[in-house]
Amino acid sequence: MSARPGLSYVGRFAPSPTGWLHAGSMVAALASWLDARAHGGRWLVRIEDVDGPRCIAGAEDAILRQLADCGLHPDAPPLRQSDRGALYAQALERLHAAGLAYGCRCTRREIAQALQARGLDRERHGDLVYPGTCRPGGPQPVPWPEARAVRLLTCADDGRDTVIDWTDRRLGAQRQNLSREVGDFVLRRADGLWAYQLAVVVDDAAQGVTDIVRGEDLADNTPRQILLRRHLGLPQPRHLHTPLVLAADGQKLSKQNGAAPVDTGRPAEVLAAAARALGLDLAEGLSADAVRAEALRQWRLRLEQE
Repeated sequence: MSARPGLSYVGRFAPSPTGWLHAGSMVAALASWLDARAHGGRWLVRIEDVDGPRCIAGAEDAILRQLADCGLHPDAPPLRQSDRGALYAQALERLHAAGLAYGCRCTRREIAQALQARGLDRERHGDLVYPGTCRPGGPQPVPWPEARAVRLLTCADDGRDTVIDWTDRRLGAQRQNLSREVGDFVLRRADGLWAYQLAVVVDDAAQGVTDIVRGEDLADNTPRQILLRRHLGLPQPRHLHTPLVLAADGQKLSKQNGAAPVDTGRPAEVLAAAARALGLDLAEGLSADAVRAEALRQWRLRLEQE
């Protein structure tokens, strides 16, 4: 099946150089590569280094080397977000001119205090749902030049909630009330860095990405990105969120919790482990080339059933 009628498939793997690839990120890398190859499309690698202070020297080269060791070669030179600030600024100006983005100078402490005063101190994945303090028409609107951060409005002009419905190729029908569950989210941070949500939307559109294949932990971001694409008039790609790889304590493997880098000196083992995490049935003792070939054969069979 094709990604979308009239469009050639373009997929991508977008790691952050905040550390080396671990078992969980290799699952996402292999899944995105398999989906692109199974569709006869292009597979791109984007280095998401927009959060410069968290990036580690040498991590980008290490990531690209790990992918190459496993035979996962992109179809174009990697793109780096650190080179693309001008495009993000243009998108932000469009949103501001449309009355959809506004300045905010609240600190995290002030946000928490405002929520507690309303009896709404619930955190969501470590983030506080913004109470709208600096929103235009709110109690403390901020002139645009004085903004510490910039946020996107997540309510309609008449004050109604924004509810996003979307379908994931694996998870099925999804729904999120952005206004109540997320609130007005950040597009440019108080430290001047671009937020992930804006950067990824701009870059996916610029690269012509038709299908996003990534870990299930990022599914929660999808409604925010769908809303941004609507506001910017950008195409909506399809989404496939892959199963998470869990540590022994049941937590998601991540760089933040010290997940060990995969040793791609043994690429067949790394690829086979990633393929099995994706539910593919592989025999023991295959070479790296044979693992990729068999995984691709089984992935194509899956596509026939979608």
